[in-house]
Amino acid sequence: MCGITGFVSTKDLSEEDLKMYINKMSSVLSHRGPDDTGSWIDKEQNISLGHKRLSILDLSAAGHQPMISDSNRYIIVFNGEIYNHLMLRKEIDKFSSEIINWSGTSDTETLLKCFDIYGVENSINKLIGMFSIAVYDKKNNDITLIRDRLGEKPLYYGIVAGSFVFGSELKALKQFPNFNNPIDRFALKKYFQYMYIPAPYSIYKGIFKLEPGHILRLNLNDIKNNVDLVDLRKNITEYWNLEEKIKKQSRNEQKNIDDNSITELEGILKNSVDTQMISDVPIGAFLSGGIDSSLITSLMQRNSSKPIQTFTIGFEESSFDESEHAKKVANHLGTDHFELFVTSNQAKELIPKLPLIYDEPFADSSQIPTFFVCASAAQKVKVSLSGDGGDELFGGYNRYLWGPRLWKNFSWMPFICRTFIGKSIGMVSDSSWKKLENSLSYSYRSKSNFSNIGNKAKKLSKALVNSNDINDIYISLISEWCSSEDIVLNVEDSQINQFGDPLFDKNISKDFSLEMMFRDTVSYLPDDILCKVDRAAMANSLETRVPFLDHRVVEYAWNLPIEMKINNNIGKWSLRKILSKYVPLEIIDRPKTGFAVPIGEWLRDPLKEWAEELMSEEKLIKQGYINHNKVRDLWEMHLSRKYDHTPILWSILMFQSWLEAE
Repeated sequence: MCGITGFVSTKDLSEEDLKMYINKMSSVLSHRGPDDTGSWIDKEQNISLGHKRLSILDLSAAGHQPMISDSNRYIIVFNGEIYNHLMLRKEIDKFSSEIINWSGTSDTETLLKCFDIYGVENSINKLIGMFSIAVYDKKNNDITLIRDRLGEKPLYYGIVAGSFVFGSELKALKQFPNFNNPIDRFALKKYFQYMYIPAPYSIYKGIFKLEPGHILRLNLNDIKNNVDLVDLRKNITEYWNLEEKIKKQSRNEQKNIDDNSITELEGILKNSVDTQMISDVPIGAFLSGGIDSSLITSLMQRNSSKPIQTFTIGFEESSFDESEHAKKVANHLGTDHFELFVTSNQAKELIPKLPLIYDEPFADSSQIPTFFVCASAAQKVKVSLSGDGGDELFGGYNRYLWGPRLWKNFSWMPFICRTFIGKSIGMVSDSSWKKLENSLSYSYRSKSNFSNIGNKAKKLSKALVNSNDINDIYISLISEWCSSEDIVLNVEDSQINQFGDPLFDKNISKDFSLEMMFRDTVSYLPDDILCKVDRAAMANSLETRVPFLDHRVVEYAWNLPIEMKINNNIGKWSLRKILSKYVPLEIIDRPKTGFAVPIGEWLRDPLKEWAEELMSEEKLIKQGYINHNKVRDLWEMHLSRKYDHTPILWSILMFQSWLEAE
């Protein structure tokens, strides 16, 4: 795992400037690669490549980057892991007409040899792994950027002061001289809607995220002759498309609901876990005590001769603390388990650092516990496996269960009636819902679960008020703001749907649950979940691996019928069947809560002063990005305790905090 960056200048630069610029860009990525640093420049072409290395495979100097191929044609900077690189070496050794003299055991060297033999795109299709890659081809004088199929590793690119730049994080691009790209208000609008900025947008105009499964190839002469690069994205191609994979699998080709399918799935997951446990440094696992992390941990432990190290965090607020569930799983499996308990004071100290970690506004509040669990793991190991991806692939989110029911139960109503019911529900205060929740939980504590009634009612209200069709139901369920244009000022109409929207532009199934799972996989998963984990882990110089996102697992999962994912209103049915072989289900069978933190209460007490300062009316008016009247109304309602506007306020505070740090 590493940090990569580089640029192609449209101005003639001295050798000293080329080195100075790339070293400056690389230096801010030291957290991604504290073990080694390297750069490569070509004065004639005005190109520089930079690399920061976190040594995981081949800890010797033989893994140093940038690395040049034996043919001297390709120069690469690479972030990620190629899990099948030893198999690729065997393939090369077997079919090569000459004896290959390998310099070391790094997957980077394997990649370059594949490029020499098969070419870049043919090589990429052979890879099993996570990666963001930049490779300069001397022969064709072009630079190619590549991102892995599911988007585990980040890659930004764009134009800064007329030159082409790229990097693992925005902070590297901002180090390029004369960076002055303005804030993209349309991207900001998207941020307030989803709590993250969806690809291909970034918070800055002229800077983009390369989408998962895509390749961008640019000729250096074209870059130098076209300073504005208006048609930049026309040079992007797609080498892996989940939508196409799904549509090729007709109903007849899908697996049946039987033990054979469960056995096959377990075998594929075992293989993924086994290959991702390959490491030359200590390796562990995140363990929350839920289905996904418990299954990954179980499969790791069965493959280990000694207890694997597992990590979880807890909170001093008992209602948010789930560490006890993780401990039960760890005790059953016999792992070497570590717990870290986080206080509000520790969280308060971290929050000002979040804009520096995430580079652009990001408002998934589970970024806080994610950072701390990564920090805890980094004290003991250099690599940690996670259970991310299980929800999207196997029907784990609550919206997959009650989204279709919502539409079925209310779609027959005239829109005006749905709106009236929705607004009526929305008028009930959060404090009233809380009283109802407490009353029901007390009366029926042995029979049912009534947690988060207010939050569920709020989602129901929004869905009824804002939904004309089933697509609107989905957008409503994943959006915190009913209408984000109410908060962002002066959005340019010309930008609307400039690049389309993966949440609207796809349609793969008549089954609404599957449709939601697909849309989450192509947007929410890479742009929220994987972004959150990557930045939190890399801030602690920790590599994370995600066995569920081996593309072979993903493709197999989409070949399973919906009944093997959601069965009798229970999500992740097939994963539960597998996990039951390793852990008694009563240990992990509980309502899904997510990786929650008590932000709402913290904002009313230990974080109140910090929030007040960031959202002062004078500051908001002076900055001119968001509607100060709307913000103040929401803040006062939240402080009254009658309403809980935690997610919306957190999105405002994360933007304001980022803006101050920017």
